[in-house]
Amino acid sequence: MFDLEKVREDFPILARKVYDRPLVYLDNAATTQKPRQVVEAMVDEYYNVNANVHRGVHYLSQQATDLHEASRERVRAFIHARSTSEIVFTRGTTEAINLLAYSFGEALVHEGDEIVVSTMEHHSNIVPWQMLCQRKGARLKVIPMREDGALDLEAYASLLTARTRLVSCTQVSNVLGEVNPVEEIVRIAHEHGVPVLVDAAQSVPHIEVDVQQMDCDFLAFSGHKVYGPTGVGVLYGKETWLDRLPPYQGGGEMIQTVTFEKTTFNGLPYKFEAGTPDYVATHALACALDYVTALGIENIHEHERQLTQYALEQMRQVEGLHIFGTPQAAVISFQVQRGGHIIHHLDMGTLLDRLGIAVRTGHHCAEPLMHRLGIEGTVRASFALYNTRKEVDALVAGIRRVAQMF
Repeated sequence: MFDLEKVREDFPILARKVYDRPLVYLDNAATTQKPRQVVEAMVDEYYNVNANVHRGVHYLSQQATDLHEASRERVRAFIHARSTSEIVFTRGTTEAINLLAYSFGEALVHEGDEIVVSTMEHHSNIVPWQMLCQRKGARLKVIPMREDGALDLEAYASLLTARTRLVSCTQVSNVLGEVNPVEEIVRIAHEHGVPVLVDAAQSVPHIEVDVQQMDCDFLAFSGHKVYGPTGVGVLYGKETWLDRLPPYQGGGEMIQTVTFEKTTFNGLPYKFEAGTPDYVATHALACALDYVTALGIENIHEHERQLTQYALEQMRQVEGLHIFGTPQAAVISFQVQRGGHIIHHLDMGTLLDRLGIAVRTGHHCAEPLMHRLGIEGTVRASFALYNTRKEVDALVAGIRRVAQMF
């Protein structure tokens, strides 16, 4: 599919050691490492093109603006949006969801209305809607999860009423690796005239995302999870919806005219982009998307699918190891039992770290899902395009070694 060893050379951090052991980086659901092409693009722009965008007639400003707007087009093409007017740059998925919760909520949510989320949401797709419901006197409703880790779509359909204003659901669980049937979720919502936001933070790095085929009304993702820099992300919204919503913040760039009596707002997408954007990060995000595209998202998905299946096969041979859900998208959350007791996830993660193996421990910003599972937290191993079977073997050997200590 692609030359894995050659790809790994693009990520210098993978060659370093931790505690005198080769780094095995399996915390990709939290953030991915960056290829040198992305970092070099940022350095080059700071050294050679740095100037504020949209506000200057001089050469550097125009060049920086061209790079920034070319990045918007690159994002549009990557997620198959209809127009660059539908691509709003944010600081990440969290800000994108907060932007929508504020703007959509201010314009369209009233006392007694309902917002629907799912059991497996990240806190970023729960708390902003809770805050909205508290401000507006609205109600938060939750799609339940079946025992196998899949969402209960029959129960979901029964939640939708004439007071439902929006459904907000993750495409891929950051804990279970479950790939939700978002097209079906969107279809059911649209039958009731309800728009849908898709949290694609965990899907964009792993599978092809086509917002027109999905027919979602909004979608959010972060640059740092798809091999880009931190502090940049995207809110996609259908133009017909974004036109209806008020701005999230006020300031420069989002205005058309300003007097002390009245301000008129800029057109899309700039209405939602107050202040100086991180134009270096947007360019770097575009470079990251180019990197993924060059490898082929289908090739990446197949590599990660095979790696995940291999990891599941090897981990299931470890005595006392329990895997949560039915992982489908490069994420495996687990616990290990020894002597009738569960090894605490923090203990397991800390001791694996001493072996050079980086995993995530805790509730993974999904406490309600942990409550549904009846646990406090898990150990989570998450894979990316540069991970190898050798690293999976190191993880499994590390788990066995730690388990023997208990």
